[in-house]
Parts: sequence; structure tokens; C-alpha cells
Amino acid sequence: MAATQTAIIPSGTKGAKQLRACLLCSLIQHPLDFRKFGCPNCEELMQMKNSGDRVTACTTTYFDGVIAVIDPEKSWVAKWQRTSKYVRGMYAIRVRGRIPEDVEHELDNRGIRYRPRDQLDQD
Repeated sequence: MAATQTAIIPSGTKGAKQLRACLLCSLIQHPLDFRKFGCPNCEELMQMKNSGDRVTACTTTYFDGVIAVIDPEKSWVAKWQRTSKYVRGMYAIRVRGRIPEDVEHELDNRGIRYRPRDQLDQD
């Protein structure tokens, strides 16, 4: 989760309906970028690189709103969205769906509480 890295920023509107958001961190990319590079924030857990099936299981096209995070550590929006420790990039405000069970179990094993990004469990 190095903040000096940058995600692949989707450009133009061509193919915008094909954009997908990571179910764990809400990063938005084209599916081909997830498959080619994985998720720069959580690839260790999601393992999307070189796996179209994993991209389909770990991302979704059902998301609302988009924010561009330029300086994650200083952005109040990134803190509010819980993305301040992630790479610069485009993030969905709300993501519908859940991570696969094996990823959720891995998070549990590491003592990490999974919080879906659908904003239904606001603290």
C-alpha cells in the first residue's frame, strides 16, 4: 500500500461502462488493467493479476460516484473514504458487492476486519 505508486487512470469515455471497482479498496480501473497489473492496493489478497476469473470475482461494475485522489495522505476525502493509505488513482464512492469468501477468511486470519464499501455500515 505504497502511496508513491499510482494506479492506471482510465482515460476518455470510450469503454467507461466497462470500468470496474475493486471490492476491497474501491479503486476503479479497466478490467484489462486489473488483469495485467492487479490491484496496486491489495493484490496480495485479491490476486487478480493474470486471472480474468479473479478480476470478475473481486471487482464490480456496480459502483456509484468517482473521486480522483491525487495526494491520499493529505486528502480529507481520502480519509473519509478510507483510501488515505492507498495509491493515487480513481476511487468509487460506494461499491456494491462483497469480496470472495477466501479473501474474507484471509483478512480474518490476519486480524483485519472487513468493511464492505457500500456505506451501509457507517460508524
